[in-house]
Amino acid sequence: MSDTITFDDFAKVDIRVGRIVAVDDFPEARKPAWKLRIDFGPELGERKSSAQITNYSREELEGRLILAVVNFPPRQIGPFRSEVLTLGTYSGDVVLLVEPGANAQPGDKLG
Repeated sequence: MSDTITFDDFAKVDIRVGRIVAVDDFPEARKPAWKLRIDFGPELGERKSSAQITNYSREELEGRLILAVVNFPPRQIGPFRSEVLTLGTYSGDVVLLVEPGANAQPGDKLG
């Protein structure tokens, strides 16, 4: 079990709905990954993310709604600057995306 945190700790994490608008190869990554461009609506705009979700094809990802943490500091992953953390769960070695309901809109906040 993980360490216990307070509600105030959790409330600091800004998780938003985004729509994947572009998926590019990332051959420089140590582990197989895609470079994603994600639209978070007018307030946040587009952000970039490196995601180890290669069990999804480019076609399965483009246009898909996802959830991501948008207020972590950016991370440099090789030559790529990842600005948000796309959320997924692990099922063995496979990462499964965490997805909002069908009526969610880019920019909606998890709360």
